[in-house]
Amino acid sequence: MACPAANIRALCGVIVVFVRRQSDLPAFVYDVSMRSIVVLFLALPLLAQTPGTAITPKKKIALFNGKNLDGWYTWLQENKYQDPKHVFTVEDRAIRVSGEEWGGLTTKNIYRDYHLIVEWKWGGPNHGKREGRARDSGILVHGVGEDGAHDGIWLQSTESQVIEGGTGDFILVNGRERPTMTAKVREFNGQFYWDENGTPKTLERGRFDWFGRDPNWKDQLGYRGPKDIEKPVGEWNRQEVVADRDTLTNIVNGVVVNKGYRVYPTAGKIQLQSEGAEIYYRRVEMIPVENAK
Repeated sequence: MACPAANIRALCGVIVVFVRRQSDLPAFVYDVSMRSIVVLFLALPLLAQTPGTAITPKKKIALFNGKNLDGWYTWLQENKYQDPKHVFTVEDRAIRVSGEEWGGLTTKNIYRDYHLIVEWKWGGPNHGKREGRARDSGILVHGVGEDGAHDGIWLQSTESQVIEGGTGDFILVNGRERPTMTAKVREFNGQFYWDENGTPKTLERGRFDWFGRDPNWKDQLGYRGPKDIEKPVGEWNRQEVVADRDTLTNIVNGVVVNKGYRVYPTAGKIQLQSEGAEIYYRRVEMIPVENAK
C-alpha cells in the first residue's frame, strides 16, 4: 500500500498496524473503523495537496538576493529538476529566463497573506511555438500539489498574467484540483473583464481579464492595446500581487487592474514561468499585507 505524500506516511503506518491487529476487535467496531479508514484514504489525494506551514511575512522578505537562485528550484517540462539549457540564470543582479524550455522557477517555501512585488522587463524574441507571437510569461501564486501538475509544466495555481497586451489578467491553472476565484465583471463576447461595479462571476478554469484589455487583442509579437499600462519592451515594469486571506489583487505600474475574492487555495509557492519569451526579473520580494499601498 503506497502513500501519496511523505508527510502522511506515518499515518499510513498507523493504519497498517491497525489492520494487522483487527482480529483483536469486536466485529462491529472493526466494521465501523474500516469504513472510517476507507473515507480517510479517499481524502488522501486532497491531503497531499494541502500546503504545509505557510510563511506570512512580518517584515520584508527578499525572495531573490540578486546573486544566485538560493531559495528556489527549477522544474522544466523536458528536464524536470535539471536545467542543462540554463533557462534560469542570474545576470547583472537579475534573474534571466531564456524561455527556451517551458517550466518554472519555484520558491522552496510556501507563503500566505503577503504583498508580492516583482520588477520585470522583456528581453529578445520568442522561442519555439511562441515565435512571432506575443511575449508571454507569468507569476504563479498559491502554487500547490505536484511539480508539473498542469500539463507536466506548472503547479496548480492562480496566475498573475504577464503577456503583451494582457498583463494583469488572472488565469486559473488547474492541477489535480481546480483553483477557484470570484470576481466582479462585465462580460463582452464571452470574455470577463474586471469591473468593480460589475456582476459577480465564479470560475474554476479560464481567465479574468484586466479591466483595460483590448477586446481585439491579437497573439502577435509586440502587441500593444490602446489602454495598456505595461511599459514597452526593454523598460522595467512593477507588478504586485496582494494576497489578503481569500482575496487577490493585481497591480501593474501602480494601477489596480484586477481583483478576485473567494479564492481557493489561499496559500502556496510562488513560481516564475518560462513560456517561450526571454524575460528578466530584478526584484522579487514580499512585504506584510498591512504595508500594501
